Amino acid sequence: MTSNRRAWGWHSIYPAPAKLNLFLHVIGRRADGYHLLQTVFRFLGHGDRLRFSPRADGLIHLTTPLPGVVAEQDLTVRAARLLQTETACRAGVDIRIEKRLPLGGGLGGGSSDAATVLLALNHLWQVHLPRWRLQEMGLALGADVPVFIFGHSAFAEGVGEKLQAVELPPRWYVVLEPPLQVPTAAIFGAPELKRDSLPIEPQAWRPGVGGNDLEAVACARFPSIARHIACLSSLAPSPARMSGSGACVFAEFAGREEAGAALRQLPEGMRGWATAGLDRHPLLELAD
Repeated sequence: MTSNRRAWGWHSIYPAPAKLNLFLHVIGRRADGYHLLQTVFRFLGHGDRLRFSPRADGLIHLTTPLPGVVAEQDLTVRAARLLQTETACRAGVDIRIEKRLPLGGGLGGGSSDAATVLLALNHLWQVHLPRWRLQEMGLALGADVPVFIFGHSAFAEGVGEKLQAVELPPRWYVVLEPPLQVPTAAIFGAPELKRDSLPIEPQAWRPGVGGNDLEAVACARFPSIARHIACLSSLAPSPARMSGSGACVFAEFAGREEAGAALRQLPEGMRGWATAGLDRHPLLELAD
């Protein structure tokens, strides 16, 4: 492990993989308004890519800002500054992101980018915070950030921060990207959202159990999501479903050939891709 860790350096391209919610239930709501969830996260072999360049002036600079997003509010910049503050590190960095995941897609793109920043800079700046501390810092940035630092497929509870590793069978996935961004706050704030699903014991969960309680709300408000689910369901061995709060939808396949065959049958103009599910985050070794 030590030799592999040394292989990651300033020259490296650092992956920020997508995630899927294989199921997502809302089982209650806290007094502060946050929803209590149960979900299973799975990483995918497709995602954003980040590069880092050292700066001697201590500044954090995002060289690839997203349209309409102030760089100072970007999760990657906030993550780097949080790590600076927590460790009293005086080093700076230029961050370059190759965005391959859609905004507002329910694939955890921004959260994954932030986690990759924490993992990569923890290594590159040689501040060596333990994984549990990085997870705590990640939760301050967003509920989905900790699982990417945890690094394993996980059954998650609470607001998403209580994580237990789960073993999942090898699978391929076709993911469709409806041409829209879904505002997460609007879905969770919808009065018609189901908030009383019965809890599942983590050890009792099996692949295929559960649905996505956010899906009905998102489909009602964004009919394009429902159309994409129906189309992909017609091409898959089991019903397609939405990931997170949307907009992306996915279906599971036994292998590359089956996923590729479904992808080739998509109607013209429907955007999608196929990838394998991952058991571990590609940067798992960068924290102890």
